[in-house]
Amino acid sequence: MRYIFSSGLKLTSIVLIVAGLIAFGVGYYQNSLIDEHHVEEVLNKNHEIANAQPMNSTYKHDVPHSKEHLEHAENQIHNRPWSAFFVSLMLFFGISATALFFSAVQHAGNAAWSIVVIRVMEGIASFIPVGGILMILFIVLSSYGGEHGGLNHLYHWMDPSLTDPASPHFDLLLKSKEPFLNRPFFVIRTLIYIAGCLFFLWRIKSLTRKLDTTKAISDHKKLYNWSVGFIVFFALASACWAWDWLMSIDPHWYSTLYMWYTMISCLVSSVGVMLIISIYLKKKGNLPAFNDNHMHDLAKFLFGFSLLWSYLWFAQFMLYWYANVPEETVYFFGRYKLYSETYFTMLIPNLVLPFLILVSSKVKRSYAIVPIMACVVILGHYIDFFNIIMPGTVGAFWGIGLLEIGAFIFILGLFIFTVMYSISKLNLEAKGNPYYHESELFEYPF
Repeated sequence: MRYIFSSGLKLTSIVLIVAGLIAFGVGYYQNSLIDEHHVEEVLNKNHEIANAQPMNSTYKHDVPHSKEHLEHAENQIHNRPWSAFFVSLMLFFGISATALFFSAVQHAGNAAWSIVVIRVMEGIASFIPVGGILMILFIVLSSYGGEHGGLNHLYHWMDPSLTDPASPHFDLLLKSKEPFLNRPFFVIRTLIYIAGCLFFLWRIKSLTRKLDTTKAISDHKKLYNWSVGFIVFFALASACWAWDWLMSIDPHWYSTLYMWYTMISCLVSSVGVMLIISIYLKKKGNLPAFNDNHMHDLAKFLFGFSLLWSYLWFAQFMLYWYANVPEETVYFFGRYKLYSETYFTMLIPNLVLPFLILVSSKVKRSYAIVPIMACVVILGHYIDFFNIIMPGTVGAFWGIGLLEIGAFIFILGLFIFTVMYSISKLNLEAKGNPYYHESELFEYPF
């Protein structure tokens, strides 16, 4: 069965893309008008901002209005367009990559219940080429083209003066990390991550399509093998891109569970998208085999992964708070001090609401409540990535305005158009899979 990409949804996605570009463009123009005099006015009016210590700089800022402090504050303000775009791009690229990972887990585990929605997972994963190209461009522009590195100051370790022993800004810790944290290797690793995801996406999708025609056990075995291969690749790549793209924003700090924390944030958001699209296709009559049993299981993953994310958030926060080591707690102190409106309130959409509402099996079968909760969780994890990226790049000069809203709806529109177009090219009934019939008959025992 084929889904026809409706003109209404297509128009909606295009409107989101255009509106997002306009809003972001206006916000970018307004941001570009901010000069050193405006920065000094902001610092004079806001004592907390003036005395806030930058979280990603080794420069000395004992004098709030020193030349270096003003320069750093100006860099933070002009980082905001890049950071706003990066938050949305990271979320939606992560959603697409984890969708492919989740589908690979189904194939590798010979899961039967999920085959009815396996093409939905493949459709979401089809955003990887678009998101991957945008990510490559973003990382390249962040690495090259500027006086001290890229066209922005998101990754301050790229400043060559920090690894120059003759410089007054020399940083011994960053010098020790230079074999890994250097611009050429940073870009090369990004290319490897994206190329690997693209290759496995092509291989897995081609095998599932071939299986529809041949229905051969040998092809199913190949699908199993390639799915296992992607799981191994994803385990390494998702850990490394979390270290590279996100954790290196704050290069003096590290966490041993950071990679799992960011991956689960993407995975639970991806499950939310699966629920929304599956319910939409069901109501359109294009996914008739999808029923409340499948929705119940996906909602269980939404519930379970929300609790897992919460556990990782608490474990990371509590252990660093308890140790109270200055170079470790600075990551949380800055977020607690300057991002208190978002850092702890994100627990409401990411933990409190999923726990209170989705704990009921009856609610997990509700076609009205489940998609709403999926949207709540996705927005909650947008705030999560906002809290990960913004403090180390824009510091105290953050906000939710045209830049953030424009970037989000632009990427959202691009995501909707790409995913739904890809789904319209897929046979939604993967009847060549030997477990498809069992998936149709799947019924939750209670």
